[in-house]
Amino acid sequence: MTLFDSIALTLKLVFVLGITLNAVPVMVWFERRGSAWIQGRVGPNRVGPFGLLQPVADVIKFVFKENFVPAQASKFYYHLAPAIAAIAPLAALAVIPFGSYFIISGQQVPLQIADLNVGVLLVFAFAGLEVYPLMLAGWASNNKYAILGALRGSSQMVSYEIAMGLSLVSMLLVYGTLDMNVMVQYQDHYWFGFIPRWGILINPVAFVIFLIAIFAETNRLPFDLPEGDAELVAGYHIEYGSTKFAMFFFAEYVAMIMASAVLVTIFLGGYGLMPGFGWLTYGLANILGFETMGTQNILAVGQVIGFIFKVACIMFFFVWVRWTLPRFRFDQLMNLGWKILFPIALVNLLFVAIVIALVGV
Repeated sequence: MTLFDSIALTLKLVFVLGITLNAVPVMVWFERRGSAWIQGRVGPNRVGPFGLLQPVADVIKFVFKENFVPAQASKFYYHLAPAIAAIAPLAALAVIPFGSYFIISGQQVPLQIADLNVGVLLVFAFAGLEVYPLMLAGWASNNKYAILGALRGSSQMVSYEIAMGLSLVSMLLVYGTLDMNVMVQYQDHYWFGFIPRWGILINPVAFVIFLIAIFAETNRLPFDLPEGDAELVAGYHIEYGSTKFAMFFFAEYVAMIMASAVLVTIFLGGYGLMPGFGWLTYGLANILGFETMGTQNILAVGQVIGFIFKVACIMFFFVWVRWTLPRFRFDQLMNLGWKILFPIALVNLLFVAIVIALVGV
């Protein structure tokens, strides 16, 4: 690896981590204010203007709180659980492309930390690790409520991973690749010159299944049974406080960002520009008199902004659903996963396979 490649990789790491780490407190603030707006309340409005500094105050509180470890806990696994919870979704972000490429000093810099031709497999390998923090935290805490939360969480995540995987496989048949960049390039075309060829329009059934499944995979309402406060007090992380609880809290929002980015990449055109923005980008480049390098760099900036905007819209949907729908009962949760989503996902996969075999893509 040359010095140029090392610097480019470092800058991409800093950019992705910086955006993610700053998005978490923004989302925490927005979720609190958003819930207040939806429910006709005021929400946080004391710490800073409009309560914007409330997440900062929360971080300071977590840092200075007592780091308590239960006497009967299995200490190694107790400490390991929040670390895995925080690292796994962050690692999955490495293979998600957030733009095409910049041209710097005559060299192309792809806007992706790790450009792998099997990126989807790596994303779901890290996403699959998310079940282990729940199991470890519940078992290592030596608390009956924590164990019940861990049992709920593990069964829930394993169940919904099947429907999510089948919906993803149907899209892999359409794209014919595991490379996320190729998926985005496939969607960066139009039908009749104005209808984007996004995955959501090619296979809307898979999109709906995948969308529902990521709510279950990230333990968000209406599928937050592992943290059901009415029955389990706090669920699998009931014995965690201080910075360790903050790591679980942080991991939930990073997992939401990662899941939203995967959804955008597979179904919503990824970093491809919104319809009409391509003309705007090239028009701006012509007005400014840019050559090929400048035009591509402006295009890449637009792609990054568009990708972030699409992810932000899905994150808003997460908040909207949380404060709109009630929590499912556990039997309803499992029935939805096994008796509804799984059969539909399987039939949809067979239908897509037959269509592709008969007419191609």
